Formats: sequence, structure tokens, C-alpha cells
Amino acid sequence: MTNTDALATLASGLLDGSIKVIDCTAPLGPDTPLLKLPPEIADDTPKIEIHKISEYGDRGPFWAWNWLKIGEHSGTHYDAPHHWVTGKDYADGSVDTIDPQYFAAPANVIDCSKEAAEDADFLLTVEHVKAWEAEHGEIKQGEWVLMRTDWDQYNTDEAAYLNADETGPHTPGPTAEVIQYLMEEKKALGWGTQCIGTDAGAAGGFEIPFPAHNLLHKHNRYGLASLTNLDKLPAKGAILVAAPLKIVKGTGSPIRALALVAA
Repeated sequence: MTNTDALATLASGLLDGSIKVIDCTAPLGPDTPLLKLPPEIADDTPKIEIHKISEYGDRGPFWAWNWLKIGEHSGTHYDAPHHWVTGKDYADGSVDTIDPQYFAAPANVIDCSKEAAEDADFLLTVEHVKAWEAEHGEIKQGEWVLMRTDWDQYNTDEAAYLNADETGPHTPGPTAEVIQYLMEEKKALGWGTQCIGTDAGAAGGFEIPFPAHNLLHKHNRYGLASLTNLDKLPAKGAILVAAPLKIVKGTGSPIRALALVAA
């Protein structure tokens, strides 16, 4: 089969429904949960605002449109290397400079939903990933690795989604060793989660603080956060499309994450 034939087969599958498009994106609006950082060290992203310009009225009789106030890392979003100090020097590290070839790639979905339901602070280890590979197949270079926790069930309630108490936030995520394994041995394209960020809630206290951010962007790779509907994706076989807006010098962007799966 030629590449042209492969594209024709894909096109036919989209038209006849044998290939489904799964929306992996949370709604984006004023109630979208946003990350909360310690006020003594950081400023938070302001709440999303949607303001009406006009709506079929005397200031525009035939159209409706809005203007937005929104942070780059709001809702389901893409982290570019320039988001973190370890990736700040890459010439192609902002969203407007990343090769668009990297916006679509095969996805490996590691199901940790049972563990996350039992322990909000669950950490994915290298042993977990290697056991998953033994069952489902090797994670290949240039592929996405997604941690399914079903945490998106909480994304309509900011307090539940952040799950913070006096000791800090409690959400599942990766160990530093997992990100090192994926970057250095597997050479994955990037890492995605269903939580507010790519790291575990407790990651600020790790030996390598915030290892997903630190190590992904150190290797000029990418992060996805606040993904949804990963329970509708197979462990292997989906294609994930995750394209950020082409914001000049942008460190990230809200995205419409879409997965192509066989029906």
C-alpha cells in the first residue's frame, strides 16, 4: 500500500464511520478548573472570561462574536518546552516554532484508573510501564504516552479536581524515573495526563521537583494536561491529534485534543 492509498483508506474510514473521532478535550469556560500555586512563589492564571462583542444587534446585525481572556495553560492544554526553565533555550521551543509533524502521533494509553481510585497520590513507576509494555507492546520512538486515571470525572468541580488539603494537592502522576525512561530510553514524543498538570500533585516535593515538566522540556518534548475520555481509547492503536494555537512566543496553548480510533 502506498502512502496515498493509506490516506485514502483513512479518508474512507472517517466518512463511513469505521474510524471514530474521540474528543479528549474538556469544556473551556469561566468554570474551567485552573492550577493553584503557592502565592508566596507564584502568580496564578486568572479565571477564563468570555466577553460578548455583539450578537445580531445594532453593533453587528448579521453576526455574533466574543473576545476572550484566557491563559495559555488553561483547560485541556499543551505544554511547550519554553514553559519550563529546562527548555528555555530551544530555538523551536515555543508553540509557534514547533514542527507540526509532531502534532499527530500514535498514542499509548496506560490504564491506572483502578490505582488512582484507590490512592489519589498514586505514582506510576518504570516497573508499571514495563509490565504494560510486556502485555501490550513496546512504546516506540515518537509516540505519545498517556496516563489514564479517569480523573476527568472531577473536572466540573475545581476543588475535587485539584483535591488539595493543608498538605497540598493529591492527584496521581509519574515518578521522575518514568519520565527519564520515556525520554531517554523510549524517546517518546511526550506525556499526557487527565489531571490539572502533567505532574503528580505532590511533585513539588520530589527529589527532582516537578519531574514531568523538568525532564520533558529538558529533552525538547511536550506535555498534555486535563485530557478527557481516555477510557474510550485502546491501550494501543489510536492516533492522537494535539495541535496548539500558533501563539507568537507561546509557552503553551489550549487545544482540542482528538483521537482517531477503529470502531
